Formats: sequence, C-alpha cells, structure tokens
Amino acid sequence: MVWAPLGPPRTDCLNLLHTPSKDSPNMSLEWLVAWSWSLDGLRDCIATGIQSVRDCDTTAVITVACLLVLFVWYCYHVGREQPRPYVSVNSLMQAGDANGLQNGYVYCQSPECLRCTHHEGLNQKLYHNLQEYAKRYSWSGMGRIHKGIREQGRYLNSRPSIQKPEVFFLPDLPTTPYFSRDAQKHDVEVLERNFQTILCEFETLYKAFSNCSLPQGWKMNSTPSGEWFTFYLVNQGVCVPRNCRKCPRTYRLLGSLRTCIGNNVFGNACISVLSPGTVITEHYGPTNIRIRCHLGLKTPNGCELVVGGEPQCWAEGRCLLFDDSFLHAAFHEGSAEDGPRVVFMVDLWHPNVAAAERQALDFIFAPGR
Repeated sequence: MVWAPLGPPRTDCLNLLHTPSKDSPNMSLEWLVAWSWSLDGLRDCIATGIQSVRDCDTTAVITVACLLVLFVWYCYHVGREQPRPYVSVNSLMQAGDANGLQNGYVYCQSPECLRCTHHEGLNQKLYHNLQEYAKRYSWSGMGRIHKGIREQGRYLNSRPSIQKPEVFFLPDLPTTPYFSRDAQKHDVEVLERNFQTILCEFETLYKAFSNCSLPQGWKMNSTPSGEWFTFYLVNQGVCVPRNCRKCPRTYRLLGSLRTCIGNNVFGNACISVLSPGTVITEHYGPTNIRIRCHLGLKTPNGCELVVGGEPQCWAEGRCLLFDDSFLHAAFHEGSAEDGPRVVFMVDLWHPNVAAAERQALDFIFAPGR
C-alpha cells in the first residue's frame, strides 16, 4: 500500500509558524487549516490499511499464521533440546578385547576403558559434567548425585567387599542382591508376555552356529572355562543396528519398556548364552543405579546365579532381577546333552533413582563423553 498526498505540500503554512506578523488571527486560522488537512490524510491512510486487510485472501492469512506457529514451536524445541556433549570422558565401560585377569575375571587394558583402568581424573570430569547439566537445567534434585561424585573415591574404596561398583556409586540407594518382580512390574510383565517372540528370534540366530564357530554379530567373552557368547542389541547405551535388524521384534519390544536404560553407558540389552561347563567367576558391575533383568529363554538343570553369596536359578519365561554391583558369578554345570543356558538380559533403572536423577545421569554418562 502506497500513500500519496492529496494535494501539494503546504509549505506556506509552515512558514507562517516562523514568520512574525501583526495579523496573528489570520496565522492561527492558516495553522488550523493545515492541521485539519494532516488529520484528514492520516484518517485516509488508516482507512486504506483496514480495507487492504479486509481484501486479503483468507487462505494466505491462515498459511502465514501456520508458518508463524511452526516457527515458534521450532524455536522452543531447539531451545530445550539437550545438546550432544563433547567433553572428554572417553568411552566408559568399553568392552574391548580382554588380555588381563583379576580375581578370575577378565579386564581389558585399554587406557580409554574407565571401568578397567580407573582413570584418575574421572571424578573431576564427572563433576564438570554435573555442573554443565545444572547450568543448562537445574540443581534441583541433584543432591545425591553431587554427593556421590564429590565423595566417589571414599565410597568406592570403603565399600564392603560384597558390593563394590567399579565406576559410579550413588549413595543412599536401598541395597539388596535380588529384587522382587514388583520392583519393575510393568517391564517384567511386558518381557514375560513376549517370551515366545524373543525365543523364536534367538533360535533363528542360533542356527548360524552350525555353519561357523562364531557367527557375525556374536561376541565371545573370556572365561576360565567353557564358552560365554553375547549378542548385543544395545551395547553401553549404543544401538547395534546390524544386530537389531536380525531381531526386529525384540528390538521394538525395548521401546515399550518404561525403565530400560537406553541413553547412557550403563544400559545394555543382549542375548547371553552359556555353554555347558562354563564358569563366569565372581566380579562386580560398574554401578548401583541399575538393576539387571534376566528373562530365561533356555534354562537346563545345573545352572545357577550367585549374587552377594545368595544362589538363584533361572526359569524359562520368568524374569530374575538382581543388582550386579554386588559380587556375582554364574555357572552352567550341566552336560552337553542339556544344551546351553540362554537368557535375554536388559538393564533397568533402580526403582529408587528419581526421574530428575535419571535425566541428569543420562547427560553425565552419555555415550562418547
């Protein structure tokens, strides 16, 4: 819309304002005429603008409004999105090739594996990550995490030998070697309802063992005796796409679990196979913020799990929950005719870790930090 003056500029009126004259009544009259002309022009301008809006296409107005709403939503989404961290806590708990032995359990010697090398600067890096999280979000609800990081060395060194997580200990969590099914009732029921689905996908995978010693996607873990194989769908918080494509229904099932740890290095989901005669010697897990869930797929006689000195047996189609920060071991003392012991293993949040703490721990222990 372009506004054009209705008449020639009234410069004479402006001159009257600055030129002294004896005829002051005439000057006032001229000034009022000029002011009236200015108001008429302004009124015409406003009327023209209103008419332009009325004549505007309704579809165009709706389109512009939708674009404005999308832009506001995008700004909000970007503003609240958690950025990917790039600080230098490297590859927590990387399960590299084993070449060291401690207490009968194999540890890697990679300098990047904080679980095995106990990096001296870990506490400082974790505290830096906590401060970064608090600046972006809030310190609210961070009391236990702050306490745990600041006094991590004392907690890990003074823990009784029955429970001694190797990377991170969250204080003031209830401790028990085994948990009841009600601790994570929803996820336990989901897993048990889908027992046959998971078993069928495992049996399809396991057929490949007849063609070669170690099929693609499987990992052999070092043990003093026997063979222990794992097939990871999620390994230390990172999805393994090639393996997930081989077990699509099991992988989709993980998305329906409410308490599955999927965004930090303490989260795993895999099929674990013990051949007859296998012994997994006593060892500690990395943290007490999780509980490990085993869904029994194949559980022959002679198989046993010992956590904190308390033995338990698996059952097919049933979940067994335990805290792997306790000293634990597993055995398959059955015969070759019994076949392997097979469980589907998934890490769930400890029920007493609050939602705000879970979010902060996902940030602090994000994969690749």
